[in-house]
Amino acid sequence: MILTRHIPFLKDVFFYSLTAFGGPQGHLGMIDKTFVQKKHYLSSEELIDYYSFCQLLPGASSTQLIGLIGYKRGGFLLSILTLLIWILPACFLMGLLSFLLVHFQHHELYQNIFKYIQPMAIGFLVFSGFRSFNVSVKNTITQIIMLLSLIVTYLFFKTPWIFPLLILMGGVITNFSSKRIPEKEHIKPRQIKWTNILLFLLIFSIAGFLSESARKNNWEHRKAYNLFENFYRFGSVVFGGGDVLLPLMLDQYVARPSDSRTQLKNPNVIKIEKSDLLTGYGMVRAIPGPVFSVGAFVGGMALSQEGKMMQLIGCLIGMIAIFLPSALLLFFFFPVWQYLKKFVLVYRALEGINAVIVGVIWAAALYLLHGLNLFSLNNEIIINLFIILSTFLLLQYTKIQAPFIVLICLFFGFFF
Repeated sequence: MILTRHIPFLKDVFFYSLTAFGGPQGHLGMIDKTFVQKKHYLSSEELIDYYSFCQLLPGASSTQLIGLIGYKRGGFLLSILTLLIWILPACFLMGLLSFLLVHFQHHELYQNIFKYIQPMAIGFLVFSGFRSFNVSVKNTITQIIMLLSLIVTYLFFKTPWIFPLLILMGGVITNFSSKRIPEKEHIKPRQIKWTNILLFLLIFSIAGFLSESARKNNWEHRKAYNLFENFYRFGSVVFGGGDVLLPLMLDQYVARPSDSRTQLKNPNVIKIEKSDLLTGYGMVRAIPGPVFSVGAFVGGMALSQEGKMMQLIGCLIGMIAIFLPSALLLFFFFPVWQYLKKFVLVYRALEGINAVIVGVIWAAALYLLHGLNLFSLNNEIIINLFIILSTFLLLQYTKIQAPFIVLICLFFGFFF
């Protein structure tokens, strides 16, 4: 493949990466406008087909969608370049933010300017739960799955593997019904190339083995091994985009490290302050690009106590490990998508998985609200509740974009 003929396309991807605000929903509209209507790189029908396919995969759906456009244009190599150009600007900015926060963490400016970003982030999560409920919970069984997922997640927030177990449960339950989409017959099978899925599983296994070995033997820089395993696992099990990533990170880096049993078993566990995690989650809304770029920020914060070089390595680990599963799963499943999408099993499972996602989002929102100590009802709590409610109302009932809401909160934090 002669890449020089694709330079105009890669240039369009770069400018898109600098202007793509609004998260996955906003990204879809911008891709339609830029790559379909203006540049004609693909048709509207192809875009919808690609979007539907990406919703069936775990990982960063917007990233997978832009990667597919590159794959259609020039194959595997162009798709890799497209993905790199798409994720690097956002990851650079989020990684830089981790250095700025560590540098100014005890400065009065930091305490002031970011003080409303954390309740604002909760408002974003509440909005995501409300929006996802309207889209994904449409019948009795999905309502039951959502409520069970909410209760179980909230009660066992510190329990490992609760999220993938719930996702598996949701996919299985909705496949018991025979009333949804009849199975199509006479499907001609296609040859499956197993390289990418085998590589995906191999990396998953090696990452888990090295992480556990580093913990048991207390290796030097053991946290780097743990961090890679954490983020690779996140990228492998997250359905529903960046809003589902926050509950996983809260569980891994806030809830579980505070548990006495975890501290006894693993005294060197990675721990991040909840306020820092929410600051990163809120600030990622102010920059263009994928929400999963918050991985670069969290990776930097996780290793910030080990020096600037290790913090930089943490940023790189967070970026690579969170996006790598998305790419490997994309390149494995897409060649057989036209074959797989005819199976109703996939659609029925997705219905239950989406209901679980809604329950997990609501459980995370309740977990964060519980941390505000609402029973005290002092001035600070009242202001935080006002910020949460205002953020939700602005997102739900106005056309004000997320970056402007972030800037408003930064402005009020700095001046008031």
